[in-house]
Amino acid sequence: MTLINGLPAHVLFVHVVVVLIPLTALALVTAALWPRAARRLGVLLPVLAFLALVSVPLTTHAGEWLERHVDDDALVRRHTELGDGLLPWALGLFVLAALVWWAAGRRAAAEPGRSGNTRWSALPVRIVVGVLSLAVAVGAVVDVYRIGDSGAKAAWHDAYSKTAKGSEDHGD
Repeated sequence: MTLINGLPAHVLFVHVVVVLIPLTALALVTAALWPRAARRLGVLLPVLAFLALVSVPLTTHAGEWLERHVDDDALVRRHTELGDGLLPWALGLFVLAALVWWAAGRRAAAEPGRSGNTRWSALPVRIVVGVLSLAVAVGAVVDVYRIGDSGAKAAWHDAYSKTAKGSEDHGD
């Protein structure tokens, strides 16, 4: 998919990524650190992460098409390079979201007949998953920010005037 209603698809798809990756990161960290939230989110967590994951290659593919249809520019090349690095972060979000969802389901199933040892043996795993989830979530959100910032600079670096046309600058 390269054009939607005459507009480059990348310009539209990027909004999906900018919303879904941070939303997934927030949901993942919340679910990983708060088991009740994981149970409440249920299957929504891995579904959200899957949608975020799928949106990344769609957006980068549309971006590569757009790159071939704009002037060659160092800012565009930098944006493209950064964009290529988001897929591993999105994959990490998905894998961890699936793991947190699966673990929450197992915990819920084991609750009625839970022994005292089960709770303590699961604690180190929960800590590791929580730390990994936080690290991947932060990495993904920071990467989305860096990619978006570079894309905005590539798109707008010479495309606007700091003063409004046809009016005086009022110091706004």
